[in-house]
Amino acid sequence: LRLVAVLKAILEGEKAAVLKRDRHLPLSFHRRQEELKFSLGLQRLKHRVREIQVLRDGPTGEGLGQDWALLGSPMAGAARQELPTLILEAVKELEVAKQQVLKRIQIWKRQQQLAGNGAFFEENLAPLQKRCESLVEVYFQLHQQVMVASAELGAELLPRLLERFNEVLSSLVKR
Repeated sequence: LRLVAVLKAILEGEKAAVLKRDRHLPLSFHRRQEELKFSLGLQRLKHRVREIQVLRDGPTGEGLGQDWALLGSPMAGAARQELPTLILEAVKELEVAKQQVLKRIQIWKRQQQLAGNGAFFEENLAPLQKRCESLVEVYFQLHQQVMVASAELGAELLPRLLERFNEVLSSLVKR
């Protein structure tokens, strides 16, 4: 972990030096950087959903609640405590990904407005549509896992999670 932290600090220093030297990097550089950030966030979110599913299903894929609890395994209790934490982290990452998509939509809208004044405007909506579709796909997978795990989440956490899910979907649809 220290090696990763040192490498990250070195790379951030190099990035700062490049930005200082070339204050105005090409737009394609910023767009590519944004795409990579979104892609990484989406992959991390998909991984969280798989972790939640594995935690619920158990290592054999047969059902955590039944097999491990019947065996009296300490893993069942630990897994039940870890599940809400994993779900909350996944919802937080979902909200971050949603903000990235909404930011990209705002940029696209602004570029469309500026195109009326003669600025360059790329009309291709395919990358934006792909972002929205992939985010909604992960949204439904995560929502399904939350609904399946509703018994483990408790009466007070489940309504808050469902409210956060509704906010994510409604803001995507409205914007």
